[in-house]
Amino acid sequence: MRKIVLDTETTGLDVSQGHKIIEIGALEIINLVPSGKTLHLYINPERDIDPDAIKIHGITDKFVSDKPLFEHVAQEFLDFIKDDKLVIHNASFDLGFLNVELNQAGFPSISNDNVIDTLKIARQKFPGAQASLDALCRRFQIDNTHRDLHGALIDADLLASVYVELMGGLQPTLLSDIAATKSENIINNNSNIDSDVSFVSKKQRPTRPHHVTQDELDKHAEFLKLITDPIWLQTD
Repeated sequence: MRKIVLDTETTGLDVSQGHKIIEIGALEIINLVPSGKTLHLYINPERDIDPDAIKIHGITDKFVSDKPLFEHVAQEFLDFIKDDKLVIHNASFDLGFLNVELNQAGFPSISNDNVIDTLKIARQKFPGAQASLDALCRRFQIDNTHRDLHGALIDADLLASVYVELMGGLQPTLLSDIAATKSENIINNNSNIDSDVSFVSKKQRPTRPHHVTQDELDKHAEFLKLITDPIWLQTD
């Protein structure tokens, strides 16, 4: 039941134009509950960051100039995510960048089948409504006031809360002594929606006696005599 909620920040919007990843934020959830384990990486893209992108995330060329290259942190990234499902908002964007970077570093691509796209889930559940991360935070009353700028780990943390709500939320009583099972529904051209169901283990109660005593039978018979023209005695 382990999943990794993930977000990236990049030098620009189009990976086909050579834009690169400059930040990765990922956090582990177990049975929809954050475990506290996170991965936060800044990366030197070896290229300029678009001014419009800096307005979004605030990461400058100078800040990442002394950070490691992607190829030097790729194994650390893969060791953290393992083979578990990745929860990503607008997954095609992040996955496109990640797979280009992984391939260039000599690693295989991440399969679409291993990704849960919360944008597709939100559009399926709330057709016609805004489905950005900010819009979903407003819908589910998740506090995002600390998000002045986009940040990979901040956004991954918010997305984890959004994902829980998209899956139906968690009741407080389900958070202790839980066991979990998983079911997956396929929507939107084989896109995976993961549904985690947790339950509390309880001791079985002893069987309660339910046989009828003679005294109860006698009282019931006396009560039936008070009913005028009972239907069970009618022949027509």
